[in-house]
Amino acid sequence: MAHLTSMLGIWNSNPTRHTAAEDLQGLIAGSMIAALGLYLLAKVGLLTGGMAGLAFVLHYWSGLSFGLLFFVLNLPFYILSLRRVGLDFTLKTFAAVGFTSFLVEIESRFLVIESIAPVWAAVLGGLLLGFGLLALYRHRASLGGLGILAVYVQDRFGIRAGLVQLAFDLVVMATAFAVVSPQVVAYSVLGAVVLNLFLAINHRSDRYIALR
Repeated sequence: MAHLTSMLGIWNSNPTRHTAAEDLQGLIAGSMIAALGLYLLAKVGLLTGGMAGLAFVLHYWSGLSFGLLFFVLNLPFYILSLRRVGLDFTLKTFAAVGFTSFLVEIESRFLVIESIAPVWAAVLGGLLLGFGLLALYRHRASLGGLGILAVYVQDRFGIRAGLVQLAFDLVVMATAFAVVSPQVVAYSVLGAVVLNLFLAINHRSDRYIALR
């Protein structure tokens, strides 16, 4: 019984290591929360930064599935992840991206939102994405793409992952003017700022020492 509870993370005697079960629940919970944030943004036609933002731009421009675009756009970054961050991080991130992409596509079957103000969708969507990414980061995973690069830059140079992500997000937002209105971009920038400030304040590798 003691071995089972330890394996499940209920009684983990090693504070510097996650058990496999702890990692699994972290990946599932983080992906579900992040997918909900993306779903809220999509409901009012907003976008965000990083690969998710680029996927939104291409989705609004082409009509192709956001989940499929998000999954495909992340594929090249796994090479960087393997070389710079390691196999464990890469596999977890691949799983998180795949699961999040799937959840965004099926979210409307389980949750119907008839009306939500764009400004509230931007703030709440940004916070949910932040919570989801924080859960993934703390289990050595991300939502791929620029998140992989951001975590690597933080580990290598000590620059906060949220600030790195914010710089790339601004570039993505600039390209959004080609497919959406300036008002939509403004709301989207608000959501991205909320997301990245949340990560910049709450995600520090020196505060969280679990490594697995």
